[in-house]
Amino acid sequence: MNLAITGGYVVPVDGAPIEGGTVLIQDGKIAAVGKDVDIPHGTKTVDADGSWVLPGFVEAHAHMGVHEEAEGWAGQDTNEMTDPVGARMRALDAINPADLGFADALSGGVTTAVIKPGSGNPIGGQTVALKCWGRTVDEMLVREPVSVKSALGENPKRVYGEKGKLPATRQGVAAVIRDELTKAQDYLAKKAEAEKDGKAFDRNPTLEVLGKVLTGELPWCQHAHRADDIATAIRLSEEFGYKLIINHGTEGHLIADVIAEKQIPVIIGPLFTSRSKVELRHRGLRNPGILARAGVELAIMTDHPVVPIHFLVHQATLAVKEGLDPDTALKSITTNPARIMGLDDRVGSLKPGLDGDVVIWSGDPLDVMSRALHVFVQGREVYTWNEEKGEGAVADPFYREANAG
Repeated sequence: MNLAITGGYVVPVDGAPIEGGTVLIQDGKIAAVGKDVDIPHGTKTVDADGSWVLPGFVEAHAHMGVHEEAEGWAGQDTNEMTDPVGARMRALDAINPADLGFADALSGGVTTAVIKPGSGNPIGGQTVALKCWGRTVDEMLVREPVSVKSALGENPKRVYGEKGKLPATRQGVAAVIRDELTKAQDYLAKKAEAEKDGKAFDRNPTLEVLGKVLTGELPWCQHAHRADDIATAIRLSEEFGYKLIINHGTEGHLIADVIAEKQIPVIIGPLFTSRSKVELRHRGLRNPGILARAGVELAIMTDHPVVPIHFLVHQATLAVKEGLDPDTALKSITTNPARIMGLDDRVGSLKPGLDGDVVIWSGDPLDVMSRALHVFVQGREVYTWNEEKGEGAVADPFYREANAG
């Protein structure tokens, strides 16, 4: 289906806003964005006069589908905490698209999410990028794998320390990671030698994945809250030469100059939580602004369900209240997470060639009183706000309707 969203205040994010602009979507892709767009005959039109039109938001770190809400232990597949090295594991294989979080995402204007394993293991597994609407993860798939998840700090040392197993300390956590990456270096060398000689080679699923990290094919998403853990993350990345992305970065503002100098992006959050553990002592809504002003490329995340995913934009709003530049705040939930996670050829802005993921807002989305009125994923309307009923409706992928938001 071809679709034209007309007459709105169009905010492409990677370009100047367009008053009374049009976004044309053809075959699920954005075909044109501008003031005077030629709309082909037979194209369905949606009047966005008086509304803001933006790209769907991108959540860079969430656990929808693997940590299901309202399901208790039966819906908890976030961490395989029986093996500290889980590189061969894939979040993709544990996601339930029926999780309530996906409908909530749409109600908050989030159309793409990177789903990650949890932080119970030093090496947790492979992440996946999905659309927030569909019947199966295969239909929802944007890219897989996107990165490898790893964790430093309290979580892995607590999980395995309570079992009386390695790692029980921070030095043990770093040692587990270093040991496996060293094995991966040796594995790549032996594999290259075998291929050169035309000999058979026994594959190792764990080392195959870690090899892709070492060769730069996959970035390393490093769970790290404290400044000392962030420093360890940097040390490991420089030792092995992989692309590092700091996830959480709660104390990143304390060494913001170091992070900026090394050009390491930070996916910061969640920002609405209590200081429930030592690592969160310095959590604060001022921190994103400090990082951004230091020159750090920044994305904001919810860590859903830690913070409900439809509050993603509200975290950005309150970060603005505490000093984050509004333009940077908007980029932190659109273009920046898309670029950081290698998805900017698909999502993150309104640009020809990208997916037709578009949200019509009642006003500026950084205004807490604004709401998503219409949400389109690849040109299909999947969420609509009903003013009369005072509720939103998600177009169920099985062609029924369900309430959301």
